[in-house]
Amino acid sequence: MVYRIDVWTRPNSSGIDPQGAATRAQIQQLGIDPGTTRAFRVFFIETNAPRHDVQRVAGELLADDVVEEFSIMDRVVSDSAGSRIEVHLKPGVMDPVASSTEIGLRDAGLPVTEVRTGRAYVFGNKMADVELQMIAARALSNSVVESVYFEAHVPDAFAHAQVHPFQLRHIPIRELDEASLAKLSRDGHLFLSLVEMQAVQTYYRKQGREPTDIELETLAQTWSEHCVHKTLKSAVVVVDEAGKTLRTYKNLIKETIFSSTQELIRRRGDGFCLSVFKDNAGVIRFDNEDAVCFKVETHNRPSAIEPYGGSATGIGGCIRDVLGTGLGAKPIASTDVFCVAFPDQSDGMSASRQVENESASSRLDDSPTRRPAPLPKGVIHPKRILQQVVAGVRDYGNRMGIPTVNGAVYFDDNYVGNPLVFCGCVGLLPNDKIEKKTRAGDAIVVMGGRTGRDGIHGATFSSAELTDKHQDEFSHAVQIGNAIEQKRMMDVLLQARDRGLYSAITDCGAGGLSSAVGEMGAEVGAYVQLEKVRLKYKGLRYDEIWISEAQERMVLSVPQEHVKALLELSRSENVESTVIGTFGTDNAELILTYDNNEVGRMAMAFVHDGIPMPVRRAVVSSLSLPPGESWGEGATSIPSDSVTSKPPHPSPLPEGEGTRHTLLAKLAHPNIASKHWIVRQYDHEVQGGSVIKPFVGPLQIGPSDAAVVRPKLSSNQGVILACGLAPHIADPYRMSIAAIDEAIRNVVCVGADLDKLAILDNFCWPGTNDEDSMGTLVRACEACRDAALALGVPFISGKDSLHNQFTDSETGRVIRIPPTLLISAIGTIDDVADCVTMDFKQPGSRVILIRARNPNDLPALAKLHRAMSGLVRSGKLSAVHDVSDGGFLVTAAEMCIASGIGLRIAAVIDAPFAEHNGGYVAELSSRADFSSITDALANVAHVIDIGTTDDSAILTFDNTTVTIDDLTTAWRGTLDW
Repeated sequence: MVYRIDVWTRPNSSGIDPQGAATRAQIQQLGIDPGTTRAFRVFFIETNAPRHDVQRVAGELLADDVVEEFSIMDRVVSDSAGSRIEVHLKPGVMDPVASSTEIGLRDAGLPVTEVRTGRAYVFGNKMADVELQMIAARALSNSVVESVYFEAHVPDAFAHAQVHPFQLRHIPIRELDEASLAKLSRDGHLFLSLVEMQAVQTYYRKQGREPTDIELETLAQTWSEHCVHKTLKSAVVVVDEAGKTLRTYKNLIKETIFSSTQELIRRRGDGFCLSVFKDNAGVIRFDNEDAVCFKVETHNRPSAIEPYGGSATGIGGCIRDVLGTGLGAKPIASTDVFCVAFPDQSDGMSASRQVENESASSRLDDSPTRRPAPLPKGVIHPKRILQQVVAGVRDYGNRMGIPTVNGAVYFDDNYVGNPLVFCGCVGLLPNDKIEKKTRAGDAIVVMGGRTGRDGIHGATFSSAELTDKHQDEFSHAVQIGNAIEQKRMMDVLLQARDRGLYSAITDCGAGGLSSAVGEMGAEVGAYVQLEKVRLKYKGLRYDEIWISEAQERMVLSVPQEHVKALLELSRSENVESTVIGTFGTDNAELILTYDNNEVGRMAMAFVHDGIPMPVRRAVVSSLSLPPGESWGEGATSIPSDSVTSKPPHPSPLPEGEGTRHTLLAKLAHPNIASKHWIVRQYDHEVQGGSVIKPFVGPLQIGPSDAAVVRPKLSSNQGVILACGLAPHIADPYRMSIAAIDEAIRNVVCVGADLDKLAILDNFCWPGTNDEDSMGTLVRACEACRDAALALGVPFISGKDSLHNQFTDSETGRVIRIPPTLLISAIGTIDDVADCVTMDFKQPGSRVILIRARNPNDLPALAKLHRAMSGLVRSGKLSAVHDVSDGGFLVTAAEMCIASGIGLRIAAVIDAPFAEHNGGYVAELSSRADFSSITDALANVAHVIDIGTTDDSAILTFDNTTVTIDDLTTAWRGTLDW
């Protein structure tokens, strides 16, 4: 029998249900008032226990009798006086609450078969069906993973998966023509190119047999863009617009970004880089005992379909990358960056939206010609996307006890179909645990969560183009995480690492066991018994077990003599660990069996080296100049003549009022406005090591340039984290340089030493199938190489997502994201007490503006940043903030907001809203004088004495004033959700 138990919060003294009130406010944003709203947690319990036992356990376990009430519902009821919406997870979807509840009920003595959960909302107003459907779709549910009911629903019984008899499936491929090969690739969600399909065909012709389904799935996963990065690793012929060959690369990424790192390692010879581009994360030196590692991943496609689960499993997967680096690093901090459409969209589609993206010249794309555009069919509203991806990162990171300390949000209408979700994680790794090696004869052990159908084809899905039908076609690629499961697994892994119980480890991410076992066994082979993999539920085929991307799983290579100890340790922490096979086979083959039936056998050499690497042609447009040439004046991301709140009819403004108006408008724009509603949801204090937090100043409201954490509370040594991106710049070379420069300035502002700094790249491109798009990717890679060499800062890790465009299959309309390069910076600092924050420290201080003499000259920028780093670390600057979004005047305003201290700008500054590389605003400390600063920055920067701080709580400029209260209101009001 299935019992339904509803749990609700008792109304407060004002008679209001707080969660219901929050839900009502969310619905009111749709223009609908549902009336008084009550929210319920719903549990469905399948058990043969009598009702009184269910009643007892519900009161003891499911409801807090101090603040909550509960009831057992026996039948379907209607809400005649109002309306009801219920949201239930679909069968087979990961439900962490249900899993925990099931364990708790059994511990309480209730024999349960299964538990499922849902949410219910009861509204005081009677609403039309169309309104209820809109509320459900836009505010309360996601049809990919949830079912919606408009009455109280009690199932008679749960549907359970049927176990089908084993059937080995072969896929005829040897005699297919080109059209049939292409169709098989697309219809089978393999997403391999025709050339790749032909390589597979040739292999099996030589084998004299047809491939099994699991073999094709393995090749598709291993050869996917997500896993092998075949575009960036391809050979490229670079030509100009006339077709003249300019240069060639045998391996684009190897000869640009990777080669720059190798050159810097040789040039420096200091052992700073300990592991680069070969493990799950890049590793740099920290102290004599430990290293730190850093990885940033994208989780764009899952987040476009199910944003909460997509971002949660994005950060969860990145945490596992850190756990799988070397022999396992302890996660100490997380980062996140979101790129989404502006949150003022409506439903439908508008002809005003760009068909082919021309990257906006404005980071604040708010020109008078921009109108809030209706949504394309099949996409989730960008405001809900943002709210849900934030919630996913919040819930996963907070529950695992890992502080989320740094990030950014960027708005552009062309992310409407393809939001970008970047998740990063930093780990502390013992120096003697950096290297690992899979050994023949070791047991293959899967640790952590069980395997289900969630996430199937996630790796290959990343190579597909999103359309208005993607929610239906790729719903199986959605993953739902369970942070508590991963927390338990992490605790076991770190103990097992310190006891030396395994010889190698990696995470089960994209491609699942296929990827993890395949990579670990690439040199020695692997024998896998798929029936031994623990399942969430019955009914999975052998190929689904192999490629499932179910979360919270790691694969370990365990010496046979340590298997018993590892399994006992796992049981002691209530973590499942299972031996599923052995590493090491004759001829280094991958052998897969299911119930003693061989279902797959392939040479590892073909799996990993058989992919035909293409020769790509890249056209470099006249917009993108050759390396070393100037790209002209820096484009402003926020044009001063195009702000949303500009008067519709131009009229003369008093002197200074025009600048004042523009400043307030810029501060209020989503791309500059405070992101406190996001940051305040994250626990950045957990683990106790935060030094410079996301917000700084006396009131902790000023936007910090970078985060600083102490991984070891017994030491003052710290880790610095920051990021930079500039997708508003159309030229890919300039865009990449600007992103790198911003990340470098951010860490310099808090006291980083460039000799103890490394950076990571994350490329998100609309596509690279055409020669022009490939040309933009080439120029971005070349910019990364040039900047790294000039700055002396190595790249240590990276990731790419190169298929980010949305197509409406009915209209043919295409929306392409702007080429986006996220640069993440990580550095170490010997003493966190030397760090500096961006808030003014006291009245009466001199404030200076530092502008690069040539913001396009990379060697000069390197000298400037190194000089600024020395000044910050010497204690001569008591506050430093980089000039970024909105230019110098916005930077100065943010420093006033952060401190509550006024600033009187006496100097006349040309282009106060201009954005250039190499810009800083700084407050001089008592130990500094203006001449010492100018001497230190001679020949690399213009140093302008702009004014003095005071206790007026007013920013004065251009013969006008703005109170800090007004600045703060403008800056904090826009995204105060």
